[in-house]
Amino acid sequence: MITASPTEFAMALADGGKLAGLDVGTKTIGLAICDPGWHFAGPVKTIIRTKFTRDLAVLRAFVARESIVGIVVGLPLNMDGSDSPRTQSVRAFATNLAPLELPLLLWDERWSTQAVERAMIDADVSRARRAEKVDSLAAAHILQGAIDALANLPPPQ
Repeated sequence: MITASPTEFAMALADGGKLAGLDVGTKTIGLAICDPGWHFAGPVKTIIRTKFTRDLAVLRAFVARESIVGIVVGLPLNMDGSDSPRTQSVRAFATNLAPLELPLLLWDERWSTQAVERAMIDADVSRARRAEKVDSLAAAHILQGAIDALANLPPPQ
């Protein structure tokens, strides 16, 4: 199941559990994880993209090792909320994650990289260190936004 609805995603995950966050770029995939109670998201690593089969194998191993129950994928919308060629590419990537057999939430990530980049500059992080960490931190930013929204959903009736 792929959805842009936090409510549908939460209903598919009624028992909670760890979630993974992905910031899918053309050359890298930022990877993040949150605790089973959906309180805190943190960066894990940046995956250098190669062929999709290898990328999927890396994600499959991570999902199994960490007992991931759902994935939040950052969706790079245009500033007006419309799709772009990059958005279409990320939607296709999400569709290709079907072999993982996990619910996927597409989450608006328009400002994630900029927010993370600004925070690192404010913290006086070197340019090299920023380049090394920005993708996984952006994935954590995306995932934190999604779990914050999930926490604010009304209880099921």
